[in-house]
Amino acid sequence: MTVRRDFKEPARCRPDLVIGREELFTSARDQLARGGSVLLHGPAGIGKSTVLRALAADYGDAAHTVLRCSATESESHLPFLALADLFGLVLDEISDRLPTAQRTALESALTGRGESTLQRDGLALRLAVLSALRALAASGPVLLVADDLQWLDSASAELLGFAARRLGDTPVQLLCAVRTEGQEYDRHLRASPPDTLAVRLNPLSRNQVSALLDHRGYTDLPRSTVREIHRTSGGNPLFALELGRALGENPTPPRPGEPLPVPTSLRALVLSRLDMLSDDARRTLLVASAGARPTLALLHAAGRENAEAETARAAELGLLATEPEGPAVRFAHPLISAALYAEAPVTERRAAHAALSTAASDPIERARNLALATTGTDPEVAARLAEAAALARDRGAPSVAASLGLLAARHTPPDGTPPPDEHRLKAAEDAITAGEVDLARDIAREVLTRATVPADRIRAWEVVIEAAGQALGDVDAVFPQALADAGDDPRLLALVHYHLAWRKLIVEADFSEARQEAAHAAELAARGGDRRTELMSLSFQASTETLMGHPNAPTTIKRALKEPQDPYVACHHNGVGAARFRWLLMSDQLPEARATITALLREVRRRGMVESEVHFQRFLAETELRSGHCGRALDLSRESLRLARDSGIGLGASAMLASLAEASGGDPDRALALAREAADRAEEDGDQMYLSRALAALGHAQFVAGDAAAAVASLRRVRELETGLRITDPARGRWHGDLAEALVRVGEPGEAQDVIDVAREQALRLGRESVLAVLDRAEALVRAAHGDHEGALARLTSVQDRLAKLGYGLEEARAAFALARLRTARPGPTSYDEAARLFRRCRALPWLRQVDAAAAAGAVEPAPLAPQAPPASDALEGLASMERQVAALVMEGATNREIAARLFISVKTVEATLTRVYRKLGIRSRVDIVRLAAGRHAK
Repeated sequence: MTVRRDFKEPARCRPDLVIGREELFTSARDQLARGGSVLLHGPAGIGKSTVLRALAADYGDAAHTVLRCSATESESHLPFLALADLFGLVLDEISDRLPTAQRTALESALTGRGESTLQRDGLALRLAVLSALRALAASGPVLLVADDLQWLDSASAELLGFAARRLGDTPVQLLCAVRTEGQEYDRHLRASPPDTLAVRLNPLSRNQVSALLDHRGYTDLPRSTVREIHRTSGGNPLFALELGRALGENPTPPRPGEPLPVPTSLRALVLSRLDMLSDDARRTLLVASAGARPTLALLHAAGRENAEAETARAAELGLLATEPEGPAVRFAHPLISAALYAEAPVTERRAAHAALSTAASDPIERARNLALATTGTDPEVAARLAEAAALARDRGAPSVAASLGLLAARHTPPDGTPPPDEHRLKAAEDAITAGEVDLARDIAREVLTRATVPADRIRAWEVVIEAAGQALGDVDAVFPQALADAGDDPRLLALVHYHLAWRKLIVEADFSEARQEAAHAAELAARGGDRRTELMSLSFQASTETLMGHPNAPTTIKRALKEPQDPYVACHHNGVGAARFRWLLMSDQLPEARATITALLREVRRRGMVESEVHFQRFLAETELRSGHCGRALDLSRESLRLARDSGIGLGASAMLASLAEASGGDPDRALALAREAADRAEEDGDQMYLSRALAALGHAQFVAGDAAAAVASLRRVRELETGLRITDPARGRWHGDLAEALVRVGEPGEAQDVIDVAREQALRLGRESVLAVLDRAEALVRAAHGDHEGALARLTSVQDRLAKLGYGLEEARAAFALARLRTARPGPTSYDEAARLFRRCRALPWLRQVDAAAAAGAVEPAPLAPQAPPASDALEGLASMERQVAALVMEGATNREIAARLFISVKTVEATLTRVYRKLGIRSRVDIVRLAAGRHAK
């Protein structure tokens, strides 16, 4: 399906579309042909729209769907007009392919009807636009053509920029034009796809201006006159054509050398043409210039009875463009509308806005026009503006709501109800929602310069704090001032201490202090009767206690679950439901954890709370991974990561979880890349908590990939980080077993036992049964390394049974794998059948490949920690433990595959270890090691 909207150019005008622009036209067309996007930019009248139309006509047939929009200055304040242009005709085609919350949000934005979004997450609408483009692209390439980006309403511009940055390989291309001065196009380029080519349109040369004038019929102009037109217009094609038109209408052409007897600015040219209109016709055009998407019907409703005849005359004079496809009254160029409006007396402008305040169909437009028609304060106008702001907020256009709120404040009397600062604070909160943090901060700071009511001051301080985002350390000075403003009001103090709790956690990484601040905030909120803040504080306290292994976590969760509940807090990702889920997961209650998170995920999807959906989908993936459902976990984690990348929320955490899922059920190389991405992101953010989680995922991926030495390095750093953070619960990261097993593989069983002993003490204290079982599995391998095979076999048999009863399918399979490798009484591939069956049940493909490799190598007895020294043992004294063991097995004649099986390491690790042995011993090959075994020196 191809959607054709604006930019229809009459066939007779085609030849001049790219006069003087042939080279850049070819460059832009080639960019589109390669699948890239194009951003045309340059000053007003330079020909951007002309080139845009030509490119769209030339390349549009290659696209399956063409979406078009063109904005004007007068409509830039109305939300979603550009979005309606783009998707209005295709909404029915794609709506069934969108998730419910996204479909509802998009329909509400485009129609202004449907379910209110007051309680909905604004991300739903952003993701809806992205999903809509992907749905259209599933049927074939999509070309989005947008002219005059500078006038796009802020809501549409934000949504399109959000989608454009996340399209990736989706076959959606953007062809856009924007008015700029100099090189100021970076802001628009940042909101375009990464592969966008920016093309600047420069002034035409004298010969190009001459060719343009000839094509338009001004063929009898002397060369000197053409030269003067080029000089006067500065090579701007619009100005040059207007000068040519003025000269064509002048009965006495200038003689060579004489200055042009015409105005030298477009504004003057426009005004001279407006003089040919009657006063009534000029007023009609003034109403059109002040309205958004003016139509003849709108002009009639605004009292312009002769609109048809007056607009027809304006079209004859070149002031208006014909609209063959619709009823819109469109100016031939935005500059014409701007000049007309700027030249009109103030009284006439107000009269035009007053007429539109009753004639316009959109309540937001009516309210804005009423404001522009009114001087000074007026409670009724302020009320209308506040209602319009609420409507914009409901539609999901917080940026528009913020601007309307500021207008409401301007028209509110100082003693009005509500007072002006109430409108300003609401506008600041809307700006935060819209991501306009600088505007929000400026509004809040302005309120603080004069506000004396403590509640208003705390509300303003909250905006300043929220505007800081994760960089709470940048607003340290705010907290003492906010505490002083809160005085002894427990409700206000509770809000400040809740933010302080987050600061303690994010800035200082101090779980204990964060817990105390949250507990204090909950107590204050309870005294002040603020149940929502009390529940959020209790939830924060419970989550912190759970992560730090504090014994009060279950009690705090029970307190947070008491009635009355707040529906928003109950399903928020920082609310009590999430806190209870974390506790269930860490307490080995997997079925209850799955039921809890599934219900939460269902509820946030119903409510359209996309930010919470991102987190909860990741939580569900983690639950499935713990349960050994690796295929399901892999699908969920990949979807969670895609949603995180789309929304920009929880990228590090989602990459970390996706790494764990890939290592268990997907691609180990991708697991390594994702873990490194998560670690790099946490390092950049200075987030020590998630850095430890990311490094734990990296260590696990390295362990699965067979690089035990790298895994040890990563997991040792995790141990250091969590010691510094005072995180003692081994169920938080569950990395201790991996570290212990990796240490055994590199020949450090003593350190491995230390890791096990420390983690076991805390796991026993907290009753972490699955952690204890995994630690026992690692300890069995320590025993095997010391030669106690019988004890290791007995321990592994018990561990496998315990993990099966707890429901940890993947850990059960790993125990069976370790057990198979130790069973030397029944050598051969059949000894691995149980491990292969369990890994297959889990869909743990990377582990299955390890089983196949071990089975192919044959069951061999693990080497004891201290093998019988060969004759050349003195030569091996300078080697590390792992290096000595590998060298000793080479001396016995073992192949690299056999060494890998006996030492529980990969063939790649064996090869790397041998390289270090060669370097340290000054030899070149395995043969030289064998010579050492025979007591001979390498020659």
